[in-house]
This record gives sequence, structure tokens and C-alpha cells, in this order.
Amino acid sequence: MKAINKLTAATLLLVAACPLTNAQEKMENVLNQRQQNIIAIACLEAKGDLENLSGAIHIGLDEGLSVNEIKEALSHLYAYTGFPRSLNGLGVLQQVLAERKAKGITDQEGKDADALPKGFDALKEGTAIQTKLSGAPFDYTFAPATDYYLKAHLFGDIFARNILTFPERELVTVSALSGIKGVEPQLKSHVRGAKNMGLTDAEIHSIPDVLLQKIGETEAYRARKAIAEVYGEEFKEGAPVENRIFPKGELNTAYAKYFIGNSYLAELANGEGKLHVSNVTFEPRCRNNWHIHHKGGQILICVGGRGWYQEWGKQARELHPGDVVDIPAETKHWHGAAADSWFQHIAIGVPAEGASAEWLEPVTDVAYDKLK
Repeated sequence: MKAINKLTAATLLLVAACPLTNAQEKMENVLNQRQQNIIAIACLEAKGDLENLSGAIHIGLDEGLSVNEIKEALSHLYAYTGFPRSLNGLGVLQQVLAERKAKGITDQEGKDADALPKGFDALKEGTAIQTKLSGAPFDYTFAPATDYYLKAHLFGDIFARNILTFPERELVTVSALSGIKGVEPQLKSHVRGAKNMGLTDAEIHSIPDVLLQKIGETEAYRARKAIAEVYGEEFKEGAPVENRIFPKGELNTAYAKYFIGNSYLAELANGEGKLHVSNVTFEPRCRNNWHIHHKGGQILICVGGRGWYQEWGKQARELHPGDVVDIPAETKHWHGAAADSWFQHIAIGVPAEGASAEWLEPVTDVAYDKLK
């Protein structure tokens, strides 16, 4: 199946690029196969990656998830990712089931939720569950209607459906929020909630490892950062380049002596009578030495992450995707990554007869650390 092959290929590339840590090697002993598949399905639904979601659902069904468990996870997420994402995910599930039925595959339907007891008070039950998840009573007095919806509907009606356990629902939520940019407060809140609802510390710390292997570097980074902040752990990892469209390339060993930290070089175009165009990737804190392009200048097009450019005698300029730097010939300068982020730019050498680069002194830690 195409989607499964694509998912597997992406996973293999990530594993090859990022050697497993001890924690990752032990992942299968911490989070079981069922939990790992729930993580992948939830995160891909949140990202809106329907092709890879199809592959993840196929794998989840093959490895023992029931139809109703997957359906419940996707339905649960409408409260966190919105109806459009949730309905799209359920649509993918329908399509997958139709494909499998046509091939003669019979999938386990699984049990449905038990009927709610007579006189079930969604607001009362939801308030108790929200209090347990939050670790203390919580009232959203700024928007009383939203407070009611959270307590009565989300934590009352939805959490009362016992197809998924409370820890499993928080596993779904943390995984999904790791796939969304800009929801860091909610992600950290649900890391705490996962702990309060019964996921072990080891299980919580293994979520990023599953995300790295099954989804991507960015989602794993978000989860690791949130978990470290909740647990008060040191975290120095730089943010990866999101939605990378240019190749990272190989370790830039030929010019390593002119760089502090590791850089990677992917040549995009180079030939007689043509521009020399390369994609340069800098790890966090990596920067090149001060240098001068003689006779022919250089153009930088920033394509990922956050970085810096500075000309001699001037203030450093912060760089973001879409920024363009036109470096005149004979201008002393340096460029590189920010301390907390990977950085990529396309470097275009302006052709000129007798053009050369003169490499000068390094950018010291003292000077670099003044940049914020």
C-alpha cells in the first residue's frame, strides 16, 4: 500500500539521520505496540497528513487496534484539533476499512462504549475529572460558556465513554498537540494531565521517541521540550527546521576548520558558466568565521529556522525564512544559526573573474552569546 510504504520510508530516513539513544532503544519496553500506534494516528490527524494517516491506520489495525478504538481516538480529538481535522480523520478510517474489506480483510470492531448510568450528571462528573487532570479545581471565569462546555461536554460526556481509558485519552491529546505549532501552553498542561491521569513518567518520556521514529523531528522536539519544562529538566536542544524542503546534505568537512560547530552542505547547482548554488544547514550555535568574498559577492536566501548575519562594524541582523541578504564583494561578515535553532540558507556565489574567499578570525563565544 502506497501510504504505508511512504510512512515506512520516512521512518527509516529519520532513524538513519538520528541514531537511537538508550531511551529510544528501550522504547518498545515502555510503550507497547498499541500505545505507539495511538500516538502516530493522533499526531497525523492533528497535522492533517491524511496520506500518512491512512498508512498509520492500516498498521494500527494490522497490529491489533480495534475499529472502535481508532474511531474513538479520532472523535475525541475534535475537542482539540477541531471538527474539520476530526471528520477528515474519520473519513480516512472509512476509506481504509472499505479498502481492507474489498481485499477480504476482516477487522476487529471492538466493544462500544457502555451506556451511561441513569441520572448521569455530565457537569458534576466532568468537573471532577477536570480537577483530577489539572491537579486542582479550575474555573475559566473569563468565558463561562466555554468553562461549561469543557466540564460538561469534554470532560463529562466524552471522557465518560469507556472505549479509551483516561491515560489513553491523554496519550492521544499529548500526541496530537505535539503535531500543532503554537499550542505550547496546552501541550504542557496535558503533559501534566497525562501524569495526573496515570501515565508513568517513563511512558511520558517515551512519547517523543515514538514521534521521532513514526512522525518527525519537529513533533518529537515539541514533545521533548514540553516534557522537560514540566519536569524541570535541563533542555538545550535547538528547534529543528520545520517543513524542510531543501536537502540537508553531508557534513561540511571540507570547510570545517572555518566553522564553529557542525554545518552541512548540499550542492544544488554548480558548473562552468553557471551560478554556484548550495544549501547550507547550521546546527544550533554553529557559525562560520569572519570572511570576505573578493571580486564576487554572495546572496543568501533564508529557507528554514532562525539565524544571524553580521557585517564588520554593524549590528547583527536576525534572519528568518524568506529573508534575503545581498553581500557585496569586499565586505567582511559572518553568518550562522541562532543558539536555540537549526538554520538553513541557500548560498549563491556571484560569479566574477578571479573570485575568491578569504577566511579570517572566528566569531568568539563572548561576542556570539551577546546575541538574543
